[in-house]
Amino acid sequence: MGWDLLWEATLEPWYLYAGFIGFVIAMLVIDLKFFHAEEHEPTARESGIWVAIWIGLALVFGVIVYFWKGGSTAAEYFAGYLIEYSLSVDNMFVFVLIFSYFRVPLAYQHQVLFYGILGAMIFRGIFIALGVALINNFEWIIYVFGAFLIYTAFRIARGTEEVHPEENPVLKFAQKRIRTTTRFDGQKLFTMENGKRVATPLLIVLIFIEVTDIIFAIDSIPAIFGITTDPFIVLTSNVFAILGLRALYFLLAGFMDRFHLLKYGLAIVLGFVGLKMLGTAVPCGGESMFCHDHHLSVPIWMSLGIIVVTLGLTVFLSLKLPPPPHDQDPPYEHDDQDRRLA
Repeated sequence: MGWDLLWEATLEPWYLYAGFIGFVIAMLVIDLKFFHAEEHEPTARESGIWVAIWIGLALVFGVIVYFWKGGSTAAEYFAGYLIEYSLSVDNMFVFVLIFSYFRVPLAYQHQVLFYGILGAMIFRGIFIALGVALINNFEWIIYVFGAFLIYTAFRIARGTEEVHPEENPVLKFAQKRIRTTTRFDGQKLFTMENGKRVATPLLIVLIFIEVTDIIFAIDSIPAIFGITTDPFIVLTSNVFAILGLRALYFLLAGFMDRFHLLKYGLAIVLGFVGLKMLGTAVPCGGESMFCHDHHLSVPIWMSLGIIVVTLGLTVFLSLKLPPPPHDQDPPYEHDDQDRRLA
């Protein structure tokens, strides 16, 4: 299938995509203008207001989808949104580690996250287009996605996703190829030092976060294709999930460790979606709620219910049960010399 056929597979006319992207850009401009317009540490009230705004917009869009395309498509949108939003929350643990490692002041973090979200949306769009092309060219790729999600679920449940910034190849590349300084200059990505233009630590952090998000997208994009293959629903659920990530980060960054059980809920959800994708290879006969086009299928409303209950229960238990005590010092404590970029 060529790119012309891929465009036909998007199901919706181009102006809907253009309108949605235009709306997103307008909201980001408003967010940047009124939320952290100047250098200051964000308050819980500011962050909470914007989290409510972004979630409210996502819910309103879901209602629009319900009246526009029906309950089944709306359920696909909400299921995809919940998965992507939960994965975004889990990913914020890594953002906390990155900002802590580079000792980025809280007042400077919002701009890095703003550009990071812009980059994330661009890369997600590319991955979604590639995913649609693969699925329409090779139907068997859905089983590869399913197996990969089961592997990802196992990896998350085991807690093997440790992050060591000092060993990251992105940091090593920056040390060798980019002239940098250890001095922050407000929110600037570049500054002048000894008459030369050099990158501030914020640029290195931004590159770090962008690369990290690409890795996250490899996990999350297959997950949404396990719910729906409608590119417009895949795109909108992804975008709405990451739009509010910046405000959510500032709201939760101080007590991220309280959600210590969320990874297990995500593992269950990803494992379920992976099995759901593999289940489409199982033939079945007759007419039943678990049989569609002579293949095993889980109804979307049941999938949505499983996702809601699983994530809701793990968040509830996380808040009720205290996190386990740390047996050792955090592995990210380094002296100033270890943090030097240049």
